[in-house]
Amino acid sequence: MSDLLHLFHLAVQNIHEDEHGYLVEASNRTPPETCGKCRSPDIRKFGSRQQLYNDTPIHGKQVTIQVNRQRYQCKLCKKVFHEPIHDLSSDRLVTQRLHDYVEKGSLKRTFTDVAAETGLDEKTIRNIFRDYVQRLATEVKFDTPRWMGVDEIHIIKKPRAVITNIEKNTVVELLPNRNKKSILAYFAGIKDPHTIRYVATDMWRPYREAVYEQFPHAKVVVDKFHVVKMANEAMEAVRKAVRKELTDRQRRTLMHDRFVLLKRLHDLTDQEYLKFSGWVRNYPLLGAAHALKEGFYAIWDSTSRKEAEADYARWKDDIPEELVPYFSDLVRATDNWHKEIFNYFDHPITNAYTESLNNLIRVMNRIGRGYSFDALRAKILFTEGVHRVKRKRKSTSARRQEATASLDGMGDSFMINRGFYNLATRPPEEEEMINYGAAISTLVELLENDEL
Repeated sequence: MSDLLHLFHLAVQNIHEDEHGYLVEASNRTPPETCGKCRSPDIRKFGSRQQLYNDTPIHGKQVTIQVNRQRYQCKLCKKVFHEPIHDLSSDRLVTQRLHDYVEKGSLKRTFTDVAAETGLDEKTIRNIFRDYVQRLATEVKFDTPRWMGVDEIHIIKKPRAVITNIEKNTVVELLPNRNKKSILAYFAGIKDPHTIRYVATDMWRPYREAVYEQFPHAKVVVDKFHVVKMANEAMEAVRKAVRKELTDRQRRTLMHDRFVLLKRLHDLTDQEYLKFSGWVRNYPLLGAAHALKEGFYAIWDSTSRKEAEADYARWKDDIPEELVPYFSDLVRATDNWHKEIFNYFDHPITNAYTESLNNLIRVMNRIGRGYSFDALRAKILFTEGVHRVKRKRKSTSARRQEATASLDGMGDSFMINRGFYNLATRPPEEEEMINYGAAISTLVELLENDEL
């Protein structure tokens, strides 16, 4: 009989094949020698039962294993138990390799797809995935970033906080919401919080409050892109006000030409500049608003904090009276967040690269409709091969401490029975692995190749 399964502990007795899949009859190769509870060797057979287990697909077909599983009773403690078969999962009616296959496969594919391939119920796939993610959350630990990013994205009908390592361009956590309580709870669990030197964020007050409460030593830096985009929003408000005075045809034209007013003046092509010139020449309010917008952008070209603050003060004083209502939100935000905004000129860090992450999550959310937030979070954080890691050689003192701790945990009996064991003979781990989180560039690449 051909060993179709190639499982060490199961002996194939018969194989049935049809157009849908394989049914393989098998039995245990290695019966137990002792009771699983009291370890007594005095056990006897106590009936048997047939059980069906799903296995990984073979030749593109689903595989079911019919196991004739023996039961035993311990004569000493009277416990009745099934013979253990190490190839089978102890939690579900699947082989251990199928269990592992579902764990890893469900990180890259939809639950429906994995269920159709394996023949398992989609609910079973979800449960295996849930348990896997819970285990990964305890096993996979990301290094505390020196430069932390706190951003947000709106997915599955609500805003979520995204925590990133700006220095390494990785994502280290997705939180179910962005309120202060959730942020503080995450911050409280961070290992080595004094590692964090800077935190880049947008102008969401709970972020700032949580950072100052939990990491008073860290510098909060407002992402400059969240600031300067408010200048574009003010420009848009002026454009919409001017549009009300136009004919229908002019309104449509201005709508299509709005990008030339939002684009930086030095980035306009010759053709775009002609369109721009026509609008600002005929509608001076647009020209004044555009000049004010460009002046605000120019502040970020300053070479020092002192220069930038002086440029901003002059810019604010020069706002024409007729444009004050349109730029009031920008001025108010800049004044309320003055320290954090101008911290950028001392510590020029931004969350700019996380925009690609936000786009990635949106696409994944669209592709995997029906995903829970936990499932989407796991795909981002734990997909195999996406982590940016560094292997670091351990110091002699660190290896010695690990060896000593290991010996202490083995107890006196080990030291008596294994008296030859010492720090010199124990082969120490030479390296430690530092995991910086899920690399955003790798996630994007996997998505572009339809591998995520």
